[in-house]
Amino acid sequence: MITIQQEDSVDALALYKAQYLQQTTAPLDGMWLVGFVPLATHYGFYHESELVGYCCVNDEGYLLQFHLSQAHQLQAAELFSHITTNKCDEIREIQGAFTSTAEPQMLSYCADAFRQISVNALMYQYPEENVSANPDGDALSLSLLDNNQLALAVTFAHQAIGAPTDWLTGYFQNLIDRQELFGYFKNKSLAATGECRGFDDYQSKYADLGVIVCQDLRRKGVATRVIQQLTRIAIANNLTPICSTQKTNIGAQRAIENAGFIAPHRIIQFNNP
Repeated sequence: MITIQQEDSVDALALYKAQYLQQTTAPLDGMWLVGFVPLATHYGFYHESELVGYCCVNDEGYLLQFHLSQAHQLQAAELFSHITTNKCDEIREIQGAFTSTAEPQMLSYCADAFRQISVNALMYQYPEENVSANPDGDALSLSLLDNNQLALAVTFAHQAIGAPTDWLTGYFQNLIDRQELFGYFKNKSLAATGECRGFDDYQSKYADLGVIVCQDLRRKGVATRVIQQLTRIAIANNLTPICSTQKTNIGAQRAIENAGFIAPHRIIQFNNP
């Protein structure tokens, strides 16, 4: 019998998290993997006091990851159903799940459990055959942002996309500390930010790219040129670029595709009816 208990430390789940990522068929979106998932509540699965797997659920009640060891796979479908039909007292009420088409086992369980499905985001990859070559397009000058420019970057991003300043401050500070936040200046004003985020524990061969462009320069090719320059930076560091954008963001999709990326995978949202 599998029992469930909330885990205070994600470190105890490291082995099973590694197993979960080993079964993926493509790199996962960085914002989900190192941003949203670590903030979720994690639960350990135990068989006779031995840890044999885990799951995690965000604050909105969406299941983000689910994994059971190979030795207990015969119990996986039943356990997943037990959790998602809200028969489990140890876990909060489940509203649905998020997973991607690069997570085949989780995707299969979700397809069995939920009735409502929609595409949340597109996951882009830079083609492997292009990694050895620099992308086409005119070079665009990006400079690393430092601590003295943190407030400038936060204000810019808040005005451009409306993200909360408290969250942006912590997020950008981390990127600055890691030397992964770049700025494009036009007429001495910050006109775009670019992110080239590396991974520490998993997917260490990849760099996750992100870009924010001011309203006045959108639809003028600036986002594509920023992405192309970030791609050059990633390749120079022997990293394969990836990125993603919401399904509804058609402008971002065009910019990414114009920079030479393809989108073979999707992030899927599942909901209970």
